[in-house]
Amino acid sequence: MKFISWLQTRHPVLELLGTIAAGLLYAVALKFFIFPAKVILTGTEGIAAALAYYHDSSSLFLILYAVFQALLIGFAWGKIGRTFAFRTLLTVVTVIVTLPALPNLEFARPESSNERIILVLFGGILAGLAKALALRNRGSTGDEDILGAYFAMKYLKPVGSIAVIAAAVSTVFGLSLDYLKNEAIEPVLNTLMYTSIYIFISAETLNNFFRKFKLVMITAFGRDPAVIGRAITSAAPHRTYTIQHGTGGYSSEPVHLVRTIVTHEELPEVLDALERGCPDAFHFHHDIEGTSRNYYIKPIG
Repeated sequence: MKFISWLQTRHPVLELLGTIAAGLLYAVALKFFIFPAKVILTGTEGIAAALAYYHDSSSLFLILYAVFQALLIGFAWGKIGRTFAFRTLLTVVTVIVTLPALPNLEFARPESSNERIILVLFGGILAGLAKALALRNRGSTGDEDILGAYFAMKYLKPVGSIAVIAAAVSTVFGLSLDYLKNEAIEPVLNTLMYTSIYIFISAETLNNFFRKFKLVMITAFGRDPAVIGRAITSAAPHRTYTIQHGTGGYSSEPVHLVRTIVTHEELPEVLDALERGCPDAFHFHHDIEGTSRNYYIKPIG
Protein backbone atom coordinates (compact mmCIF):
# COMPACT_ATOMS: atom_id res chain seq x y z
CA MET A 1 0.00 0.00 0.00
CA LYS A 2 2.81 2.44 0.85
CA PHE A 3 4.57 1.58 -2.41
CA ILE A 4 1.41 2.36 -4.41
CA SER A 5 0.98 5.66 -2.54
CA TRP A 6 4.65 6.52 -3.24
CA LEU A 7 4.21 5.86 -6.94
CA GLN A 8 1.00 7.88 -7.14
CA THR A 9 2.55 10.83 -5.29
CA ARG A 10 5.49 11.04 -7.67
CA HIS A 11 3.94 9.84 -10.89
CA PRO A 12 0.61 11.54 -11.70
CA VAL A 13 0.51 9.56 -14.96
CA LEU A 14 -0.24 6.45 -12.89
CA GLU A 15 -3.14 8.28 -11.28
CA LEU A 16 -4.52 9.10 -14.73
CA LEU A 17 -4.17 5.44 -15.72
CA GLY A 18 -6.01 4.57 -12.53
CA THR A 19 -8.95 6.78 -13.47
CA ILE A 20 -9.10 5.18 -16.93
CA ALA A 21 -9.01 1.72 -15.31
CA ALA A 22 -11.91 2.80 -13.09
CA GLY A 23 -13.89 3.80 -16.19
CA LEU A 24 -13.17 0.46 -17.86
CA LEU A 25 -14.21 -1.46 -14.76
CA TYR A 26 -17.41 0.57 -14.40
CA ALA A 27 -18.29 0.00 -18.05
CA VAL A 28 -17.82 -3.75 -17.58
CA ALA A 29 -20.07 -3.67 -14.50
CA LEU A 30 -22.77 -1.81 -16.44
CA LYS A 31 -22.60 -3.86 -19.62
CA PHE A 32 -22.34 -7.40 -18.27
CA PHE A 33 -24.06 -7.26 -14.89
CA ILE A 34 -26.16 -4.19 -14.11
CA PHE A 35 -28.00 -3.66 -17.40
CA PRO A 36 -28.81 -7.38 -17.93
CA ALA A 37 -30.21 -7.52 -14.37
CA LYS A 38 -32.39 -4.45 -15.12
CA VAL A 39 -31.62 -2.78 -11.80
CA ILE A 40 -32.07 0.95 -11.40
CA LEU A 41 -28.89 2.93 -10.85
CA THR A 42 -28.55 5.80 -8.41
CA GLY A 43 -28.92 9.49 -9.21
CA THR A 44 -29.13 10.77 -12.78
CA GLU A 45 -27.65 7.49 -14.02
CA GLY A 46 -30.75 5.81 -12.64
CA ILE A 47 -33.01 8.19 -14.54
CA ALA A 48 -31.05 7.56 -17.75
CA ALA A 49 -31.11 3.78 -17.20
CA ALA A 50 -34.86 3.77 -16.42
CA LEU A 51 -35.66 5.64 -19.64
CA ALA A 52 -33.36 3.29 -21.58
CA TYR A 53 -35.18 0.25 -20.12
CA TYR A 54 -38.55 1.78 -20.93
CA HIS A 55 -37.65 2.49 -24.57
CA ASP A 56 -35.35 -0.55 -24.97
CA SER A 57 -32.59 1.74 -26.20
CA SER A 58 -28.99 1.50 -24.97
CA SER A 59 -28.03 4.54 -27.07
CA LEU A 60 -30.58 6.62 -25.13
CA PHE A 61 -28.71 5.81 -21.91
CA LEU A 62 -25.41 6.98 -23.41
CA ILE A 63 -26.91 10.27 -24.60
CA LEU A 64 -28.63 11.08 -21.31
CA TYR A 65 -25.64 9.85 -19.32
CA ALA A 66 -23.32 12.20 -21.23
CA VAL A 67 -25.63 15.20 -20.76
CA PHE A 68 -26.15 14.62 -17.02
CA GLN A 69 -22.45 14.02 -16.37
CA ALA A 70 -21.46 17.17 -18.26
CA LEU A 71 -23.64 19.23 -15.93
CA LEU A 72 -22.30 17.52 -12.81
CA ILE A 73 -18.68 17.84 -13.93
CA GLY A 74 -19.31 21.57 -14.31
CA PHE A 75 -20.50 21.59 -10.70
CA ALA A 76 -17.37 19.68 -9.66
CA TRP A 77 -15.13 22.17 -11.49
CA GLY A 78 -16.56 25.07 -9.49
CA LYS A 79 -17.17 23.45 -6.09
CA ILE A 80 -14.61 20.67 -5.63
CA GLY A 81 -11.57 21.30 -7.81
CA ARG A 82 -10.22 21.25 -11.33
CA THR A 83 -8.14 18.12 -10.84
CA PHE A 84 -11.15 16.22 -9.54
CA ALA A 85 -13.34 17.51 -12.38
CA PHE A 86 -10.79 16.65 -15.09
CA ARG A 87 -10.22 13.12 -13.80
CA THR A 88 -13.95 12.57 -13.46
CA LEU A 89 -14.30 13.69 -17.09
CA LEU A 90 -11.61 11.19 -18.10
CA THR A 91 -13.44 8.36 -16.32
CA VAL A 92 -16.82 9.31 -17.79
CA VAL A 93 -15.40 9.54 -21.34
CA THR A 94 -13.84 6.10 -20.84
CA VAL A 95 -17.27 4.70 -19.88
CA ILE A 96 -18.98 6.34 -22.88
CA VAL A 97 -16.35 5.03 -25.32
CA THR A 98 -16.08 1.55 -23.81
CA LEU A 99 -19.76 0.67 -23.29
CA PRO A 100 -20.77 0.37 -26.97
CA ALA A 101 -17.46 -1.34 -27.83
CA LEU A 102 -17.91 -4.20 -25.36
CA PRO A 103 -19.32 -7.41 -26.90
CA ASN A 104 -22.61 -9.01 -25.97
CA LEU A 105 -21.87 -12.12 -23.92
CA GLU A 106 -24.25 -15.00 -23.33
CA PHE A 107 -23.59 -15.29 -19.61
CA ALA A 108 -25.09 -11.84 -19.10
CA ARG A 109 -28.61 -13.10 -19.78
CA PRO A 110 -30.50 -13.74 -16.53
CA GLU A 111 -32.90 -16.62 -17.20
CA SER A 112 -33.85 -17.23 -13.58
CA SER A 113 -34.02 -15.36 -10.31
CA ASN A 114 -30.89 -17.18 -9.11
CA GLU A 115 -28.83 -15.94 -12.06
CA ARG A 116 -30.23 -12.45 -11.67
CA ILE A 117 -29.15 -12.19 -8.04
CA ILE A 118 -25.62 -13.24 -9.02
CA LEU A 119 -25.51 -10.50 -11.65
CA VAL A 120 -26.79 -7.96 -9.13
CA LEU A 121 -24.30 -8.93 -6.43
CA PHE A 122 -21.28 -9.07 -8.72
CA GLY A 123 -22.34 -5.89 -10.51
CA GLY A 124 -22.64 -4.06 -7.19
CA ILE A 125 -19.18 -5.21 -6.11
CA LEU A 126 -17.55 -4.21 -9.42
CA ALA A 127 -19.34 -0.83 -9.47
CA GLY A 128 -18.25 -0.12 -5.89
CA LEU A 129 -14.66 -1.07 -6.69
CA ALA A 130 -14.67 1.17 -9.77
CA LYS A 131 -15.96 4.11 -7.74
CA ALA A 132 -13.37 3.54 -5.01
CA LEU A 133 -10.56 3.27 -7.56
CA ALA A 134 -11.58 6.54 -9.21
CA LEU A 135 -11.85 8.37 -5.89
CA ARG A 136 -8.51 7.03 -4.66
CA ASN A 137 -6.97 8.56 -7.80
CA ARG A 138 -8.59 11.96 -7.06
CA GLY A 139 -11.45 11.58 -9.52
CA SER A 140 -14.83 9.82 -9.62
CA THR A 141 -17.16 7.86 -11.89
CA GLY A 142 -19.43 10.90 -11.93
CA ASP A 143 -23.06 11.29 -10.92
CA GLU A 144 -23.78 10.90 -7.18
CA ASP A 145 -20.07 10.37 -6.50
CA ILE A 146 -19.52 14.04 -7.34
CA LEU A 147 -22.17 15.11 -4.84
CA GLY A 148 -20.87 12.46 -2.44
CA ALA A 149 -17.36 13.92 -2.60
CA TYR A 150 -18.73 17.43 -2.04
CA PHE A 151 -20.92 16.57 0.95
CA ALA A 152 -18.33 14.18 2.40
CA MET A 153 -15.83 17.04 2.62
CA LYS A 154 -18.49 19.32 4.06
CA TYR A 155 -20.06 16.97 6.61
CA LEU A 156 -17.30 14.32 7.07
CA LYS A 157 -19.58 11.48 5.97
CA PRO A 158 -18.58 8.39 3.93
CA VAL A 159 -19.00 9.00 0.20
CA GLY A 160 -21.08 5.84 -0.28
CA SER A 161 -23.75 7.11 2.10
CA ILE A 162 -24.76 9.77 -0.44
CA ALA A 163 -25.49 7.03 -3.00
CA VAL A 164 -28.24 5.63 -0.79
CA ILE A 165 -29.87 9.07 -0.56
CA ALA A 166 -29.48 9.74 -4.29
CA ALA A 167 -31.07 6.37 -5.03
CA ALA A 168 -34.44 7.41 -3.61
CA VAL A 169 -35.45 9.74 -6.47
CA SER A 170 -34.09 7.56 -9.29
CA THR A 171 -35.67 4.40 -7.84
CA VAL A 172 -39.13 5.96 -7.59
CA PHE A 173 -38.80 7.29 -11.14
CA GLY A 174 -37.59 3.96 -12.50
CA LEU A 175 -40.27 1.92 -10.73
CA SER A 176 -42.96 4.27 -12.06
CA LEU A 177 -41.79 3.68 -15.64
CA ASP A 178 -41.58 -0.06 -14.94
CA TYR A 179 -45.21 -0.08 -13.86
CA LEU A 180 -46.30 1.93 -16.89
CA LYS A 181 -44.53 -0.49 -19.20
CA ASN A 182 -45.69 -3.78 -17.62
CA GLU A 183 -48.98 -2.61 -16.01
CA ALA A 184 -48.38 -5.08 -13.18
CA ILE A 185 -47.12 -4.63 -9.64
CA GLU A 186 -45.18 -7.93 -9.40
CA PRO A 187 -42.28 -6.96 -11.71
CA VAL A 188 -42.11 -3.57 -9.99
CA LEU A 189 -41.65 -5.16 -6.57
CA ASN A 190 -39.15 -7.59 -8.04
CA THR A 191 -37.09 -4.75 -9.51
CA LEU A 192 -37.30 -2.86 -6.21
CA MET A 193 -35.81 -5.81 -4.30
CA TYR A 194 -32.92 -6.31 -6.71
CA THR A 195 -32.26 -2.58 -6.95
CA SER A 196 -32.09 -2.27 -3.15
CA ILE A 197 -29.56 -5.10 -3.01
CA TYR A 198 -27.43 -3.46 -5.71
CA ILE A 199 -27.49 -0.05 -4.03
CA PHE A 200 -26.36 -1.30 -0.64
CA ILE A 201 -23.75 -3.70 -2.03
CA SER A 202 -22.12 -1.00 -4.17
CA ALA A 203 -22.28 1.59 -1.36
CA GLU A 204 -20.72 -0.77 1.19
CA THR A 205 -18.00 -1.82 -1.25
CA LEU A 206 -17.19 1.83 -1.91
CA ASN A 207 -17.09 2.72 1.79
CA ASN A 208 -14.82 -0.23 2.59
CA PHE A 209 -12.28 0.52 -0.13
CA PHE A 210 -12.35 4.33 0.04
CA ARG A 211 -11.95 5.32 3.68
CA LYS A 212 -10.77 8.90 3.36
CA PHE A 213 -13.64 10.23 5.48
CA LYS A 214 -13.60 7.51 8.14
CA LEU A 215 -11.76 8.77 11.20
CA VAL A 216 -9.79 6.91 13.85
CA MET A 217 -8.29 7.95 17.19
CA ILE A 218 -4.78 6.76 18.09
CA THR A 219 -3.74 6.64 21.74
CA ALA A 220 -0.07 6.06 22.62
CA PHE A 221 1.41 5.56 26.14
CA GLY A 222 5.03 6.44 26.78
CA ARG A 223 7.55 8.18 29.01
CA ASP A 224 8.57 10.82 26.46
CA PRO A 225 5.53 12.51 24.85
CA ALA A 226 7.77 14.69 22.65
CA VAL A 227 9.16 11.62 20.87
CA ILE A 228 5.66 10.24 20.30
CA GLY A 229 4.49 13.63 19.04
CA ARG A 230 7.37 13.89 16.58
CA ALA A 231 6.57 10.43 15.24
CA ILE A 232 2.96 11.46 14.61
CA THR A 233 3.80 14.75 12.90
CA SER A 234 6.55 13.15 10.81
CA ALA A 235 3.93 10.92 9.18
CA ALA A 236 1.10 13.48 9.18
CA PRO A 237 2.55 17.02 9.38
CA HIS A 238 -0.90 18.63 9.22
CA ARG A 239 -2.10 16.76 12.35
CA THR A 240 -1.75 17.78 15.97
CA TYR A 241 -1.97 15.79 19.19
CA THR A 242 -3.02 16.09 22.83
CA ILE A 243 -0.86 15.10 25.83
CA GLN A 244 -2.42 13.83 29.05
CA HIS A 245 -0.32 13.18 32.15
CA GLY A 246 -0.93 10.10 34.28
CA THR A 247 0.56 7.62 36.69
CA GLY A 248 1.23 3.94 36.03
CA GLY A 249 -1.02 1.77 38.19
CA TYR A 250 1.62 -0.93 38.71
CA SER A 251 4.86 1.05 38.70
CA SER A 252 3.48 4.31 40.16
CA GLU A 253 5.78 6.08 37.73
CA PRO A 254 4.72 9.03 35.56
CA VAL A 255 3.34 8.11 32.14
CA HIS A 256 1.99 10.23 29.30
CA LEU A 257 -0.97 9.57 27.01
CA VAL A 258 -0.69 11.10 23.54
CA ARG A 259 -3.85 11.16 21.42
CA THR A 260 -4.43 12.17 17.82
CA ILE A 261 -7.22 11.79 15.25
CA VAL A 262 -6.35 10.75 11.70
CA THR A 263 -8.15 9.33 8.71
CA HIS A 264 -8.01 5.66 7.76
CA GLU A 265 -5.88 6.70 4.78
CA GLU A 266 -3.29 8.23 7.11
CA LEU A 267 -3.45 5.47 9.74
CA PRO A 268 -0.87 2.98 8.28
CA GLU A 269 1.84 5.62 7.91
CA VAL A 270 1.28 7.02 11.42
CA LEU A 271 1.43 3.53 12.97
CA ASP A 272 4.63 2.77 11.06
CA ALA A 273 6.14 6.04 12.31
CA LEU A 274 5.23 5.16 15.92
CA GLU A 275 6.82 1.72 15.58
CA ARG A 276 10.02 3.22 14.17
CA GLY A 277 10.29 6.34 16.33
CA CYS A 278 9.17 5.01 19.70
CA PRO A 279 9.08 1.19 19.67
CA ASP A 280 8.75 1.03 23.49
CA ALA A 281 5.49 3.02 23.48
CA PHE A 282 2.23 1.11 23.76
CA HIS A 283 -0.48 2.28 21.35
CA PHE A 284 -3.95 1.32 20.16
CA HIS A 285 -6.61 2.85 17.90
CA HIS A 286 -10.36 2.75 17.34
CA ASP A 287 -12.92 4.22 14.95
CA ILE A 288 -14.77 7.34 16.04
CA GLU A 289 -17.96 9.09 14.95
CA GLY A 290 -19.42 12.56 15.33
CA THR A 291 -16.24 14.57 14.73
CA SER A 292 -16.65 18.34 14.51
CA ARG A 293 -17.00 19.69 10.97
CA ASN A 294 -13.98 21.92 11.37
CA TYR A 295 -11.73 18.83 11.37
CA TYR A 296 -9.41 19.16 8.40
CA ILE A 297 -9.29 16.51 5.66
CA LYS A 298 -7.30 17.05 2.48
CA PRO A 299 -9.62 17.71 -0.49
CA ILE A 300 -10.10 14.79 -2.89
CA GLY A 301 -9.02 16.81 -5.89
